[in-house]
Amino acid sequence: MTDPVLLWLRRDLRLSDQAALIAAAGEGPVVPVYVLDDETAKHRAMGGASRWWLHHSLAALDRLLREKGSRLILRRGKCHEQLASVADEVGAGRVHCIRHYEPWWRNAERAVAKRLDLVCHDGNYLLPPGTVTTGSGTPFKIYTPFWRALQQHMPPPEAARRPREIGAPAQWPKSDRLEDWALLPKRPNWAEGFAKEWTPGEEGARARVDAFLRHAARYEDERNLPSIEGSSRLSPHLHFGEVSPGYVWRRTMEAGGSVEVFLGELGWRDYAQNIVLQYPDYPSKNAREKFDRMPWRDLRSARGDLAAWKEGRTGYPIVDAGMRQLWATGWMHNRVRMIAASFLIKHLLIDWREGEQWFWDTLVDADYASNGVNWQWVAGTGLDSNMFSRIMAPLGQSEKFDAGDYIRRWVPELQGVRGEAIHDPDEHGRRPSDYPAKIIGHREGRERALEALRAVK
Repeated sequence: MTDPVLLWLRRDLRLSDQAALIAAAGEGPVVPVYVLDDETAKHRAMGGASRWWLHHSLAALDRLLREKGSRLILRRGKCHEQLASVADEVGAGRVHCIRHYEPWWRNAERAVAKRLDLVCHDGNYLLPPGTVTTGSGTPFKIYTPFWRALQQHMPPPEAARRPREIGAPAQWPKSDRLEDWALLPKRPNWAEGFAKEWTPGEEGARARVDAFLRHAARYEDERNLPSIEGSSRLSPHLHFGEVSPGYVWRRTMEAGGSVEVFLGELGWRDYAQNIVLQYPDYPSKNAREKFDRMPWRDLRSARGDLAAWKEGRTGYPIVDAGMRQLWATGWMHNRVRMIAASFLIKHLLIDWREGEQWFWDTLVDADYASNGVNWQWVAGTGLDSNMFSRIMAPLGQSEKFDAGDYIRRWVPELQGVRGEAIHDPDEHGRRPSDYPAKIIGHREGRERALEALRAVK
């Protein structure tokens, strides 16, 4: 028997269209390994919602591997140390993996390569980050020209099928028990509602693609309507690599209608990763340096407002509905994400990094690149971003995008409020006694934000 090879899994938890698995299976017996490495990630270790997803995704992947006569080996610690230990146990010298671009994963890959023969493959993005460049060969910083250039290489190749067989080693190495990692919350079980919304794993991802195909042609019209939830809801499956973006593109590209808008969202995901490849600390540092002078409110006095925002108790129904949906399901409708983020940054004048950190902990699709790029877009601090002076009016946005049923679902205090009053119960004299008044008026918040912007200028 040939020597076993290791398959190092991270955010690529699938068997289909998995270049590292295909290469490993072609060489000999395969030992699939997932290492829970909080030490290398440090302050960017996965948040609570992501850990819930990870538990169920790993369990689903192990079931698929066992159907192929294989299994998933779990280890906890630094990746390079744990992979070297597994390699010693089974007599392996080579590791195959899908290349990752977050700064801590790049550090981990360098460390692994010092101990073992590491072979990296691509597959988490439509194109490998860094390969789409300007005519002069420099990376793009603005989305629109990046998207035009990316489209020249589309559609992606056909998705590769999962191997028919995955050879097993003569003896399996020791493995942690998934339950011992305590990834699931217990006291309290704040993720109780997650299972009603999500089916983590490759099979759940493909079912979600199939469901989206039924309305992909109406994407542009429906994606902004929270009460319809016309978005694909594929973001956590893509983040954990349970389905490849190439597969999603191929399945949806001929849906017709406005599906091109959805394909552009896949392109934005690639764009965000390309930005983080250029600026590894982008999710924590203003891209526009002048915003380092922004007079954000001191949290010693603003902490109560930050807590009200997190808890969905701001008195703005559309904001509160989004924040409560986030807590209950680990996800928030995209249009409402922008409204809630803008409210924190501009109405409450709280540093965007506070919101980025909260989303990092509470989103099942918390992605280092996308989360950071999206928050800087809303804040106006990013390389390609909305202007800070463009301040979303949450009450107007709620009415414009017909969010009434969405609000009634997630803010039970307002279930009995009918008609236009649902968007602004205070204004219509319909605010129930158990629903809070606005923590700040729209005009007051807007003027304070513009005054802070003048200080930056």
